Amino acid sequence: MSEFLITLAGVPAGIWLYLLLFRGGFWRERPESGAREGGDNSWEKSWPEVAAVIPARNEAGVVGEVIGALLRQDYAGKLTVVLVDDNSEDGTAAEAKAAAGAIAEGDKHRALHIISGKPLAAGWTGKMWAVNQGLAETQRAAIGAKYYLLTDADILHAPDSLTRLVSRAERGNYHMVSLMAQLRTDTFAEKALVPAYIFFFQKLYPFNWVRDPKHKLGAAAGGCMLVRSAALKKIGGIAAIRGALIDDCALGRAIKATGPIWLGLASNVTSLRGYPRWSDIWNLIARSAFTQLNHSALLLLGSVLGMIATYAAPVLLTINPDPGVRPFGMLAWAMMAGAYLPTLANYKRSPLWAPFLPLVAGFYTAATIASAIRYWTGKGGQWKGRAQAEHVRKSMT
Repeated sequence: MSEFLITLAGVPAGIWLYLLLFRGGFWRERPESGAREGGDNSWEKSWPEVAAVIPARNEAGVVGEVIGALLRQDYAGKLTVVLVDDNSEDGTAAEAKAAAGAIAEGDKHRALHIISGKPLAAGWTGKMWAVNQGLAETQRAAIGAKYYLLTDADILHAPDSLTRLVSRAERGNYHMVSLMAQLRTDTFAEKALVPAYIFFFQKLYPFNWVRDPKHKLGAAAGGCMLVRSAALKKIGGIAAIRGALIDDCALGRAIKATGPIWLGLASNVTSLRGYPRWSDIWNLIARSAFTQLNHSALLLLGSVLGMIATYAAPVLLTINPDPGVRPFGMLAWAMMAGAYLPTLANYKRSPLWAPFLPLVAGFYTAATIASAIRYWTGKGGQWKGRAQAEHVRKSMT
């Protein structure tokens, strides 16, 4: 076998060696435990006021449980929840109001505001436009929040969630604390594909790099973001990312420019939204994957080739009839499976799923190509009946 073929066969193993040793240890992430960090704790005598802003578009069936859980937080400070009903057609606002019931009545530390969203403005994505209106409501109501909890209408917070978020932010002097919510893995499709979704996100945005003030990488998980109001004001408000489809990571980058941020895996924040069918997860990826590539055909080509070299090549080399290249494939495949094991453990999935990561990667690659096709045909960023990528693109031209 020629030196060229040996070098070529060693590429996948080299890729995985780099990922394991020099990519911020992304694959070793574990859910945060809520253990206290060091730092000044004098602030605990007066817990800061928080305003939770929730954009909701056709979220009946889950929003009631979410609102109830927020209003029942064991947080010692004042909490105001602002729900922005984004032109829902399924009684979202009524369900939220009914769920609140008497929880907030007579409690000066808890309040719920429900506002009706205005028609989508040019240049804004639907979610960011709703969040902007929620933030404006906190100003109108003179809510003096030190922090904004930007969360979703399908994200369920355990009773101690807000206490742990604020405690981490105060003790670490973070300008943002964000948690990747635990996703559902009930159906076969979810069990096969959802852990990989988290794995790929961690690989793309190594949490250790995000948490490192000296590293330029910024990111966040949109379902749970606690943001200092002063930092948000410093970047020009949510309008700074008004057209972002991957708004959480855009906000993470912007806030990190003002000070340190923290990103981790949640142990007490879960998503109520399921993606039970293969097509549901396909659409989840196809909605924004091409946006991640800056709508570049060249980056798409590079991404596809990179996925082939990283995930498909180890398998192809392992089954290659040439005994000289098979060890390289086996080594790369073993490193790949080993890197995936902690994520599977976080989701209580069998380690037997690990060798099948190349098949899952193929699914994600195909969905990414579909994302590009949707964008080119004017259907990019599809969410709740809106082709948001096309809407933003037209407003900018």
